[in-house]
Amino acid sequence: MAEKSGIAAGASRGALLAASVTVVLWASAFVAIRAAAPHFSPGALALGRLLAGAVTLLAFLLLRRQGLPPRAAWPGIALSGVLWFGLYMVALNWGERWVDAGTAAMVVNVGPIVMALLGGWLLGEGFPPRLFAGLAVAAAGATVVGLASSDGRASAGGVLLCLVAAVAYAAGVVAQKPALRHASALQVTTFGCLIGALACLPFAGQLASELTVAPLPMILWVAYLGVFPTALAFTTWAYALARSTAGRMGATTYVVPVVVVLLSWLFLAEVPRPLAVLGGLLCLAGVAVSRGRAGRAGRAGGVGRAGRAGRAGRVAPVPEPAGSAEPAVPGTPEAAR
Repeated sequence: MAEKSGIAAGASRGALLAASVTVVLWASAFVAIRAAAPHFSPGALALGRLLAGAVTLLAFLLLRRQGLPPRAAWPGIALSGVLWFGLYMVALNWGERWVDAGTAAMVVNVGPIVMALLGGWLLGEGFPPRLFAGLAVAAAGATVVGLASSDGRASAGGVLLCLVAAVAYAAGVVAQKPALRHASALQVTTFGCLIGALACLPFAGQLASELTVAPLPMILWVAYLGVFPTALAFTTWAYALARSTAGRMGATTYVVPVVVVLLSWLFLAEVPRPLAVLGGLLCLAGVAVSRGRAGRAGRAGGVGRAGRAGRAGRVAPVPEPAGSAEPAVPGTPEAAR
């Protein structure tokens, strides 16, 4: 019994570490996109990022010899690939051309709330009051951070595109969750990225022409987006999602605005406004509230079903996704990640 409890607690810590890697790398993507966006159109930037990510992921998939996912995983992989890897990236890149970064952040941060609602409805995760209270606090914090960086530039079309991105992101995550019962995080991410790249192939002509005139540093930013915020961060996300609920994982993404503010301060010399600091603190408080129950359950015996079993007096091991005994993530020592 003690051994099972230790295994479940270790899985919980691994999921938290994976989610932390995702948050930091997704935050860095905002800095990279700001650098590369003036030289690439929205569709071309999305396709370039996805192609770089797909090449990286395929290399690690071959090294791990994991092969194709089981048939049962394909519906979720295909849907998440089209919605999250494809539609989300193009819609967000396009929307940010018509609204300022602060407004875009405020609209897109509707995503985690939609994710929790869809997870409760479609995945049977329920509607825990503590989770939704934390989401409300964190969403308020993200709104404050957005207001601090907003210059008031917004159009109805840009806001609509950002809203489409938020819904596509939430729906993509909810579609991805069942696929992780049948395939490893690396398999789900690799083939989702490939499907997203296929969906963005209509922008191949734009990408080819823009690559010929873009400065080398900007091309390297696109490669960075593909290797780290896409290949690595989406795989660590899938690893953590397989061991948590969609709602709690969505709440975790509210840490991203805080890290963006810090990275902009460190690398772009953008001193955060007091309002942004206040919003960041609200984001962190909301995430702490939303994940508080998961933390106690984790100490009792794991995440999700394992945690509930622990509170009932028995500890259930956290199931591993099919496809590999220990899903590897590109960039980690286990993958050699």
